[in-house]
Amino acid sequence: MKTFILYPKCSTCIKARKHLEEKGIDFTQRHIVEEAFNFDELLEIYKMSGYPLKKFFNTSGIKYRELGLKDKLPLMSEEEQLHLLASDGMLVKRPILIDGSSILIGYKKEEYNNL
Repeated sequence: MKTFILYPKCSTCIKARKHLEEKGIDFTQRHIVEEAFNFDELLEIYKMSGYPLKKFFNTSGIKYRELGLKDKLPLMSEEEQLHLLASDGMLVKRPILIDGSSILIGYKKEEYNNL
């Protein structure tokens, strides 16, 4: 079973969820703010993904800009960055689709078509 992590008001999340539904793909939903990741979950997903940690940050989000993370992240350790991500679901890039050992961050139609 796939896990689809989203913020319901996010237009990109809405497009991705619609894509999954149209393809008849079964998934469970998780609200990124109401059921935020804890540090251990983020660490596991990060290691499994193969992506750089920066990809997990919602760089276009208001919170990211308010905290000045563009300049601060390069000075932080991975552990500090993961703790920061775990502190607020709005800092996490979404949607995230987890399927066993593979992870998609954001929504690219081509990647979703290859599921």
